[in-house]
Amino acid sequence: MRSTTLLSLIFLLLCSPLVIAEDDEEIQPALYYEFTPPFIANLKEGGRYVRCDIQLMTRDEEALAMITLHAAALRHHLLLLLAEQDGKTIKNAKGKESLRKKSLITANKALAEIAKEAKIEALFFTSFFVQ
Repeated sequence: MRSTTLLSLIFLLLCSPLVIAEDDEEIQPALYYEFTPPFIANLKEGGRYVRCDIQLMTRDEEALAMITLHAAALRHHLLLLLAEQDGKTIKNAKGKESLRKKSLITANKALAEIAKEAKIEALFFTSFFVQ
């Protein structure tokens, strides 16, 4: 019984620094970039146009500066993606989520081409209208 307790104490002492190190890692706060004005694009089919507000999220201040600097190029790539959509598909939640994921990939790819690094963690539609 005594040896088990002693072994348990040794194990806890050896593992404790690992737990403390993980707790010390601080999660950086989210930083957002809001595109203005809203996006408006003619749709390929299934509707006349889409109007939406988009915000990008990162946790890196340098990445936010790069997003801000290259916002025009990012906007261009996102507008091209929006114009390729079928309005019937993006009217439902599944279609919107699929477009959100494609938009995030497009934004990261465009930023990586321009700034050699992409750290856009998330993309959010804060309003979305298809007509």
